[in-house]
Amino acid sequence: MARTVKGGTDARRERWKGHREARRAEFVEATIRAVAKHGPDVGMDEIAAEAGVSKPVLYRHFADKSDLYLAVGRRGTEMLMDKMGPAIEHDGPIRQRIKRIVDAYLSVIEEHPNLYRFVVRKSFTDRPVEQDVVSEDKELIAAALARLLGDYLRAFDMDSGGAEPWAHALVGMVQNAGDWWLDRQSMTRASLSDYLTTIIWHAIDGLLRSAGVELDPDAPLTSDFPAADLPEGPHLRVVDVEEA
Repeated sequence: MARTVKGGTDARRERWKGHREARRAEFVEATIRAVAKHGPDVGMDEIAAEAGVSKPVLYRHFADKSDLYLAVGRRGTEMLMDKMGPAIEHDGPIRQRIKRIVDAYLSVIEEHPNLYRFVVRKSFTDRPVEQDVVSEDKELIAAALARLLGDYLRAFDMDSGGAEPWAHALVGMVQNAGDWWLDRQSMTRASLSDYLTTIIWHAIDGLLRSAGVELDPDAPLTSDFPAADLPEGPHLRVVDVEEA
C-alpha cells in the first residue's frame, strides 16, 4: 500500500512538473510576442496582458524578470540554431555555403529585430545574470564554423590550428555588421549577405592560395570518399562541375 501511495504521489508530481514547464513555455512565447509589439523595453504589464494573465501569475512561474529573460534568451537561441544549423551542415559550393550561413543569421535578426535587441541589451533584467545568452550563441556558432573550417583545411592538407580563432573572428564580423544593418537599414538583406560573403570568401581564398591551393568557389565540394580508404572523420574534395 505504501508503494502505491508513493507511486501515485510521484505521478502527480511529474504531471505538475510537466504542467509548469508547459505554462512557462507559453509565457515565453507570449513574451516574445509582446517584445515584437512593444519593443525591447517592454514591461511586465504588457507581457501579462499578452499572456492573458495577471503579473502575480507570471511570478509564480518565474522567480523574477531575470529568470524570464533567461528563458526567453534560451528560446531565442533555439530559434537561431533552427536556421543556422541546417545552413552550416548543408553541402554545396563553398561560396554558396558561406552565403547560406550568413543569410540564415541575418534572416533571424531581420524577422525578430526587437527580440534580438531585447536579448542583447539585457535592460529587462532586474539583477545581474550569470548566464550570458549572447556569448553562448556566439560560442555555438563559432564552434560549428570552426569544425567546418577545420574540415576544409585538413582536406587540403593545411594546418587547421587557426580554424577556431578564425571562426570567432567571422562570427564577430557578421554580428557587428548585422547590428549596423538593423540600425541603419541602408541596404537590403540580400545586398549585405553578398558583401559579407565576398569578404569572407576572399579571406578563405587568400589563405588557400598561401598554401598553393586554388579553389573555384562555385565548384561543388563533396565528401564521397570510400570510407575504407580514409581515416575516420569528415573529408572533402573538389569535383568537376560535369561530375557533380
